[in-house]
Amino acid sequence: MSDIPKLERTVDRAQKEKLVDELGQIFESSGVVVVSRYVGLTVAEMQDLRARATEAGGSVRVAKNRLAKIALEGKPCASISDLLTGMTVLTFSEDPVAAAKVAQEYAKENKKFVILGGAMGENALDVAGVEAVSKMPSRDELIASIVGCIGAPASNIAGAIGAPASNIASILSTIEEKAEAA
Repeated sequence: MSDIPKLERTVDRAQKEKLVDELGQIFESSGVVVVSRYVGLTVAEMQDLRARATEAGGSVRVAKNRLAKIALEGKPCASISDLLTGMTVLTFSEDPVAAAKVAQEYAKENKKFVILGGAMGENALDVAGVEAVSKMPSRDELIASIVGCIGAPASNIAGAIGAPASNIASILSTIEEKAEAA
């Protein structure tokens, strides 16, 4: 009979160790981690937050603060340890901006969700820092912008080549006139 509680403690301890390992991987590999207070959120509201985070390429995790603090030891974002008091939720993503955007937008819509701060690698973020990060372009937006810049000259050349011969002739005559004038 006394073996059953001992077995339950072992399972609980194994589960806690697994959770600490999972949290440690999150803290190690995330581009940004945002810590928020979620007192009073309904299950439906929390599911909405999770869905938004997933759509943006991030995740939401509620974990015991004590276990999260253990997982933070020796990690680049260990500075968020002081934020882990009360009912906290972690919003995180590999993209250094996605989780901050989701958390910031959700906090604007739901007053029960309050951002406490976060970390971007080794850099601690206060509430204003999380807001500033949320306003930065995401990785996908940056890539699209760079591709647009690279592709613009090529599309101009392709447009000129694909233009009717009269357009090309007028372009060439304008270039010739400029050359003669110089």
